[in-house]
Amino acid sequence: MMDRKALIRAYREHRPTMGVYCIRRRDTGRAFVGASVNVPAIFNRERLQLRFGAHGIASLQRDWNALGEEAFEFVLLDELDWPEGTPDYRPTDDLAALLAMWKERLALTPENTYAPLARRGVAT
Repeated sequence: MMDRKALIRAYREHRPTMGVYCIRRRDTGRAFVGASVNVPAIFNRERLQLRFGAHGIASLQRDWNALGEEAFEFVLLDELDWPEGTPDYRPTDDLAALLAMWKERLALTPENTYAPLARRGVAT
């Protein structure tokens, strides 16, 4: 068993999975695609918001309520690795580029996408 200091060091050095993810409706393929520095945490957040009826994307929430959780899948589309030896790495630009690539690759249109509303005057 590791001692307390080793456990703390391991916790601080742990890097969560970051990348591009998708919440996809199984029968139609309609999807929401997003990016996060902590994909497991965002999956938990998205799933909890949907279960409690509090998701910010009304069309996704309506479909979830009508069809149930089993009608959807949560998928990690692409993982972005944390660069070694760069503790000050800020992945924002890299994640944005990866997200744009996946949106283009999936040929997302308004008809097959769960799109969030524009926030504070900025389209997302």
